[in-house]
Amino acid sequence: MKNRLLLLSLAFTIGCADSSSDAVAYVGATLIDGTGAAPIADAVLLVEDGRVSAVGSTESGQVPRGATEVDVSGKFIMPGLIDAHAHVGDTRGLESGHYSEENVLDQLGLLARYGVTTVVSLGDDREAGIRVRDAQAVPALDRARLFVAGTVVTGETPEEAVAIAESNGEMDVDFMKFRVDDNLGTIEKMAPEVYRAVIEKADELGLPVAAHVYYLDDTKDLIRAGIDFVGHSVRDRPVDSEFIEMMRESGVCYCATLMREVSTYVYESEPEFFSDPLFLAEFDESVIAPLLDPARQQSVREDRAAQQYKAALETAKRNLGVLSEGGVRIAMGTDAGPPGRFHGYFEHLELELMAEAGMSNADIIRASTGEAAACLGLEEIGTLEPGNWADFLVLGADPLEDIRNTRRIEQVHVAGNLVERTTNSSGPNQ
Repeated sequence: MKNRLLLLSLAFTIGCADSSSDAVAYVGATLIDGTGAAPIADAVLLVEDGRVSAVGSTESGQVPRGATEVDVSGKFIMPGLIDAHAHVGDTRGLESGHYSEENVLDQLGLLARYGVTTVVSLGDDREAGIRVRDAQAVPALDRARLFVAGTVVTGETPEEAVAIAESNGEMDVDFMKFRVDDNLGTIEKMAPEVYRAVIEKADELGLPVAAHVYYLDDTKDLIRAGIDFVGHSVRDRPVDSEFIEMMRESGVCYCATLMREVSTYVYESEPEFFSDPLFLAEFDESVIAPLLDPARQQSVREDRAAQQYKAALETAKRNLGVLSEGGVRIAMGTDAGPPGRFHGYFEHLELELMAEAGMSNADIIRASTGEAAACLGLEEIGTLEPGNWADFLVLGADPLEDIRNTRRIEQVHVAGNLVERTTNSSGPNQ
């Protein structure tokens, strides 16, 4: 409440002061600020030097002298989407193994054109990604922001795993990531003594820990061990009251990555989204054609793992709904980036699945903006509050009414800069 009053006070004062010549005021939209507060009707969003300088209603203050006024009446403004779990830089088309600075930048541009203004890459990041991250805190930015976890930590012994964690620390990563999963019984899981050693080392380095999980019992033990972020859904069985209470008390955030399950089986036939103009604006026939090959589709239909993950999706959705209803902190993520997991577009499908799981549109928006940033300790992004970077979307329809309206993108701004887009707006019925 205190912050809300501060926003309104700041908004009121903007009409009484001069502003720098590069200030831009977006006037007349309904503004969703990403904090979970009620939307501001007929809003003013003032942007200066790449940051939000004031927010309020047109009734509480006028556009300051010297500012450029942009009329966005009838539109909806919200923070840019944050994908809290993806992988950036390694895939080109349907091939992996192409990690480079150029590819990282290409994918960050693609994400921004789809309205994803921040992405957290949880694994397989290299020095090129660090360089790109280190260059993003500037008012001239016009692509998605990147945060990285470096090498996914592995090891059969604590010593082996800690050595990788130390190497990540030397690379100056933002997070530490490891996997506790047996890939449906095909490999050995990381042993508890190993992941506990990694968590201890990460704590020494001051780095939050994200864990790839599948099983409920493993996830409970990881929470007890001190992880900060559950990087996938619990998919083996329904979550129980003990787990919900553990998540609430610990403040650990949960990232369901429902589109990860979809990606394992969806190419058993032609996906509906192959005909969506929003998808086709960025992904052409050279990418789509191999996925339409009948032999490939048959192999997916016959693949045991794909069909198990298809069934696991239903468990994952039910668990997300229960956890959200139970007050657990949720962050939107997709695990997009590997071949067949399409950056930018998959984030919008993830929002739809979160709604199918039972989350309200307001909670989905918060999980994809302010809460995602808070879950991962990302500062100065995620909400449209004074002092934060002006990363925001202008939409043609209300996402609080229908979460699919996040596709109705008319403008994307990163640090206040308009992102050039070729992607077509795609509404719920298009």
